[in-house]
Order: sequence, then structure tokens, then C-alpha cells
Amino acid sequence: MLKLRLKRIGRKRAPSYRLVVMENSARRDGRPVEEVGYYDPISKKSHFDIPKIEKWLSYGVQPTETVFNLLKKAEIV
Repeated sequence: MLKLRLKRIGRKRAPSYRLVVMENSARRDGRPVEEVGYYDPISKKSHFDIPKIEKWLSYGVQPTETVFNLLKKAEIV
């Protein structure tokens, strides 16, 4: 099952995340199917590729709870 979830990048104590489509059994920082955006929790910046996200959601990809909240805040969902 594919999920829309966060992949951690960045340094120690300076996290940054990429929004990716991955198999739910893959490890957190594993190889994604596709990268569709990023989120920086320190500066509160985010960028989402809306057409790609809508395409994957139409295919039935389920977002995690955190990703769902980020998409709701950005008024995508």
C-alpha cells in the first residue's frame, strides 16, 4: 500500500522533511516512488506540488496524519 508521508533530511537538531510517496512497509528514509514537496518545521516554510499530490490522492494513496494536517493547513485537502 502506498502512503503519502514525510522523509527526514537535514542535520542533527535541524530537521527538514520531504513529502514523498512511499510503500508503507519501507523504512523512513528509504527510496521513494516520487517526491512531491518539502516542509521545514523550523522556519515553517513548505512547498507542495499540488497537481502531483492531487494525482496521487486520486489513485488512492493515503496520507499519514501529520501529512493530512499539513495539506489541510495549505488548503489542498
